[in-house]
Order: sequence, then C-alpha cells, then structure tokens
Amino acid sequence: MVERPDRAPLTVPIWYQYTPGGELWVRTPPDSRKTRAIRAAGRFSLMVQRTTPTVRYVSVEGPVTRTEPCTDERSLEMATRYLPPEAAAGFVEYERTQFGEHIIVYMRPEHWLSADLGAG
Repeated sequence: MVERPDRAPLTVPIWYQYTPGGELWVRTPPDSRKTRAIRAAGRFSLMVQRTTPTVRYVSVEGPVTRTEPCTDERSLEMATRYLPPEAAAGFVEYERTQFGEHIIVYMRPEHWLSADLGAG
C-alpha cells in the first residue's frame, strides 16, 4: 500500500517472499503505478491475512533497501511459493513472454502489527 495525492492509498494484491530476520521482497513491472509510488515514497507496506485455522493477519512497513532486475531463478522461487511445483515453471515462462520484465523491490521490515482473531 502506498500513498497517492488526492486518492486513497493504492492497494493491490501482490506475491511476496520473506524469511524471518531477512528482507521482504516483491516482484513488479518496473513501470507500474505501484513501482512509481514505491519509488516516490521510498517505502511501502504489505498486509497478509489467513482464515484457517483462525482469522489472523500481519502487516509490515519499512523502507526500500534496493531494487534489481528479476531473474528467472527468482521468478521461479516466487512462483513455487504460490503454485504447485508442476505449474511454477510454466507460469514463469508465460509471465516472461506475456508480461515482460519485472524488478524485485526489497524492504527492511521496521514495523509489524498482527492479530489472531480466533485466539483467546
């Protein structure tokens, strides 16, 4: 989610990758509205929600630490997080030929907020 003048913050679904203690990263086209807004702000936020076994969420916010071109290896790493292994390679090929270049935007998490609405 990023701020925009005279508009509500831009909110779009996006795949992400994170290892506890490391940087969070997302993939996006280099000329997308999302990328332009993140570059202008120098930071971004992300929220993830799950509904099983209980409704819970976590949001994170922090500064962009770097950007770099996305490689096929990184695309495959991300795709295998969300797709069955047998579908991941085909998705990466489809995405590359149909949607073109992507970049990786890295964030250093600074602020976390979470809740488990079924705990208690």
